Amino acid sequence: MKFKIHRGTKEIGGSCVEIWSETTRIVIDLGMPLVYPDKSQYDKKNLTQFKVSKLIKQGILPNIKDLYEKDGHSVLLISHAHQDHYGLINYLHKNTKIYLGEATLRLIELTKTFTRQDYPLSNTKHFKSGEKFMVGDIQVTPYLMDHSAFDAYAFLIEVNGKSIFYSGDFRNHGRKAKVFKWFIHNTKKHIDYLLLEGTTIGRNNNPYPSETELEMRFADTFKNSKGINLIYTSGQNIDRLVSIYKACKNTGKTFIIDFYIANILKELSQYASLPYPSSNFPDIKVFFPSAQRFREEDKKRLLYPFTDYKITKDTIGNQYNKVVMLVRPSMIKDLKDIKNLDYGTFIYSLWDGYKKDKSTKKLLDFIENKNMIEQQIHTSGHADINTLKKMVRSLKPKYIVPIHTFRGDTYEKIFTDSTILKVDDNETVTIL
Repeated sequence: MKFKIHRGTKEIGGSCVEIWSETTRIVIDLGMPLVYPDKSQYDKKNLTQFKVSKLIKQGILPNIKDLYEKDGHSVLLISHAHQDHYGLINYLHKNTKIYLGEATLRLIELTKTFTRQDYPLSNTKHFKSGEKFMVGDIQVTPYLMDHSAFDAYAFLIEVNGKSIFYSGDFRNHGRKAKVFKWFIHNTKKHIDYLLLEGTTIGRNNNPYPSETELEMRFADTFKNSKGINLIYTSGQNIDRLVSIYKACKNTGKTFIIDFYIANILKELSQYASLPYPSSNFPDIKVFFPSAQRFREEDKKRLLYPFTDYKITKDTIGNQYNKVVMLVRPSMIKDLKDIKNLDYGTFIYSLWDGYKKDKSTKKLLDFIENKNMIEQQIHTSGHADINTLKKMVRSLKPKYIVPIHTFRGDTYEKIFTDSTILKVDDNETVTIL
């Protein structure tokens, strides 16, 4: 068995790992880059002007040609629905087989509809946590992980007694922490290579606050706020949405989401007990932003089911002290029409690095001009160092390979009882 990390040995984002035997080839993730080599934010508009051959030459697309060809035999595994792990799948040939979680597929399909992109999702197969399946002579075991993305997985790959474990993105302080604890006690031991994400290495050595702790901080903020509460967070961070909803419920606030998030919560409620706009959750209302436009057939499917729970700008303005509303940069035009925003509270609930984005800066400038009180209530979607060490102690790998990190050079100082194998992007490693 051999493997190659196409992107990720020295950066976060754009994840892609190729693993192959004599007869079978699989690819784990096909992510969009987040940054350029100088660590400035990647502009995905650059992808639209080039064909596959040019993007391969530029090093944006991995050089695995049969992923993009009609008669290709490579198979893609998607770990979760974050674009830095699947964002280049629109370049796949429609015949390429894709394995992913069922809820992950739902999330990608919703993103496809709302962003009007064209992803080849016709040849998909689902897997379940802990259930082994074969791709040719390669055995794959997916493990559900605690992550800020719903339905995120790690993968154990085995061929002829040799093993690779791809950690994917994970943590141990979210609302699914129990699945990590289950994994620690039930996974295979003494694997050959652990491809271990290190997103948080170099940021903070302290444990991260849990989602339950965030829920309490949200509730305290809502209690003490005399005005409206606006929150900027990811619409796909289900743990965070649940934390905010529970804080609203405990403080008697109305939780306002847009119909994109309403659709996500409704879709995913098939897989977990989630609140979504319905008669069962009358304290959730739906706002319809003016920037979102759809064809009539999409409106029937995505908008009309939530019209009974619609809330208007006037109602929000009149009930400002009872409102917690999720916002995003594309809603600035709508926010300008809502009265009584001044001297309310704005909560930033994302990674600090996204503040460099131009659209985010515009939203923050708008908030500042409204004299709103700004707070940051957030926790990482990725593992802290103690959790990374727990995975290492459980798997007992012969080698740890840094991936999804800018700080691969520090692994040896952290995992002192393990052998670290530092590789470069596109370097082939043979497991003997």
